[in-house]
Amino acid sequence: MSEAMYWKEITVHWGESDPFGLVYYPRIVAWFNETEHEFFRTIGFPIDQMIRKDRTTFVMGDIHFRFIGPAAYGDRIATSMSLAKIGERTLHWTCKASNAVTGSPVTEGRATRVYARINEDGTLNSAVIPQRIRKALLQSGRLSHLKQSIETDPEYRHAAAAKRPERKR
Repeated sequence: MSEAMYWKEITVHWGESDPFGLVYYPRIVAWFNETEHEFFRTIGFPIDQMIRKDRTTFVMGDIHFRFIGPAAYGDRIATSMSLAKIGERTLHWTCKASNAVTGSPVTEGRATRVYARINEDGTLNSAVIPQRIRKALLQSGRLSHLKQSIETDPEYRHAAAAKRPERKR
């Protein structure tokens, strides 16, 4: 369906799984929540700013994850989220996590987020996803909407530049 896909590598922290590598369900949800929040920051819509400035956010509508394999303290895990469907007011994500070293699957599932307006009394009302967010989501595979050139970023390092011999002084 879409080009929107994001992955993030995380480390399993102490207490996120039992001694057999069974990851506690709330931690699985937190892994994908972190991944999604980082994705929104990347495409120019940090959730904390949406809440503060626009009084909007994406809230959890429905989640389903199944445990597949172990993840123990210290393991590196690659989480990925792909936008399976974008509705008028909802985002439907396909989520997967695997051991970043071995590639062994840890969990998979789906999550539905509802775009919501935060009322003055703190309650929520679903709202239509604005066109600017919809466009950023649909173009995120190309990241062309960011209007930046990585080559001019001072943090960017060309492989060729790294191999140049040092100047003698």
